[in-house]
Amino acid sequence: MFDPEKLTRENIRRLKPYRSARDEFKGEASVWLDANESPYESGLNRYPDPMQRALKKKIAAIKNVEPQNIFLGNGSDEAIDLLLRAFCVPGRESVMIFPPTYGMYTVSAAINDVAVIESPLDDNFHIDTESLLPRLKDKRLKMLFICSPNNPTGNLIPEGQIITLAQSFHGLVVVDEAYIDFADTQGMLGRLEEIPNMVVLQTFSKAWGMAGIRLGMAFAHSGVINILNRIKPPYNVNGLTQKAALSKLDRLSGRAREIRELIRERHNLRRELHKLPCVVNVFPSDANFLLVRVTDAERIYRELARQGVVVRNRSSMVPGCLRISVGTARENEQLLNALRNLQ
Repeated sequence: MFDPEKLTRENIRRLKPYRSARDEFKGEASVWLDANESPYESGLNRYPDPMQRALKKKIAAIKNVEPQNIFLGNGSDEAIDLLLRAFCVPGRESVMIFPPTYGMYTVSAAINDVAVIESPLDDNFHIDTESLLPRLKDKRLKMLFICSPNNPTGNLIPEGQIITLAQSFHGLVVVDEAYIDFADTQGMLGRLEEIPNMVVLQTFSKAWGMAGIRLGMAFAHSGVINILNRIKPPYNVNGLTQKAALSKLDRLSGRAREIRELIRERHNLRRELHKLPCVVNVFPSDANFLLVRVTDAERIYRELARQGVVVRNRSSMVPGCLRISVGTARENEQLLNALRNLQ
């Protein structure tokens, strides 16, 4: 049986968590004199709910999970950092990533003095699971970070590969699904009970259109969530963020329309990019961006910027490639015109 406590660092198991005033008292009152707040009402003078209960309840209903399986943080980056802090002993244990992939896994691991083992994706940007399985027996390896759809390549990692790795691994498999809403799949969230050592990360920054509020979600076994709650800052999700997210969750129809439009624009943009002489290849994408191999990435990046169109040069990760976010129809046409002007 999966027991998150056995994976947890010894000092975290012994830790007595800080309890804020709002942790100690739950309920309604007419006079609040417990948290050293300002008594002068401004709408922001009181601390927010440290456990984001109302927000988790709404997310749980939408995602078809239980609130106790949800952790909310200051972007998914906070969840990544806390997972490393909770489960990886600095200077002794390691995590595995599958480059080219999201750079914060490496940065967060380095900040926490956790070694990073790289297992590069194959030519199709998939994981070579067969050759990898023997390496998973290393007891110092505590966590796998799998980005699906992957950033910057845009492709889904096949569910079968993720399941095989999770079932063959003693540690945690962290599946980062920041872009899952743009893919033709429900992702791994529905398999949470079946795969208890899996953590699924999602975010409000992409399909929800709320990058500015910095709200990330982690879905996992309740034992894993309890450990993250044990070590998080007392009020890690501020009141304005909670209020904005609750409001957004009441307006789901607009979100669905925006996702449909972005997927349609992704298809159109890919088709038109293929027609340009400066484009060598446009890789298939399940995300809200396209990875594009061009004839001269550095020059084209600079020329686009000169024309007021900013894309991401990912040549350091995938040689000769730009990563282009899918914009509105007008923005995409402006990009295409700028590329045509290069010829």
